[in-house]
Amino acid sequence: MAVGILLITHPGIGSALVDVATRILRQLPLKTEAFELAFDADVSLALPQASAALRRVDAGEGVLVLTDLYGGSPSNLAAQVARLGTPVRRVSSLNLPMLLRVMNYADLPLDELPAVAAAGARNGVRMDDA
Repeated sequence: MAVGILLITHPGIGSALVDVATRILRQLPLKTEAFELAFDADVSLALPQASAALRRVDAGEGVLVLTDLYGGSPSNLAAQVARLGTPVRRVSSLNLPMLLRVMNYADLPLDELPAVAAAGARNGVRMDDA
């Protein structure tokens, strides 16, 4: 068994990141799904669908939930999903380096993946004079 990955994001972000990661890696080593919350969606009404997405990716080892913007509606929905009973860890500020890093450490347990995800996001930022 392995940890599941659920991206809860604003529209267009999660599915695009999953598509690009799949293209780069050819096959994602962890069961992954994107749940995109519409801008005008009621978070409480979206909870059953987000909960169903969480259950689809959970293989028994818990789920790492990645959100795009801390404090936004997707992040608030992720907080509600995390209280439903499945072991969940959440990380915000989702970007492609974060997702790829998590996929490259697919054998790690749920409690270790948030630090890996955060390191991937931080290490993916580069500044240069170009």
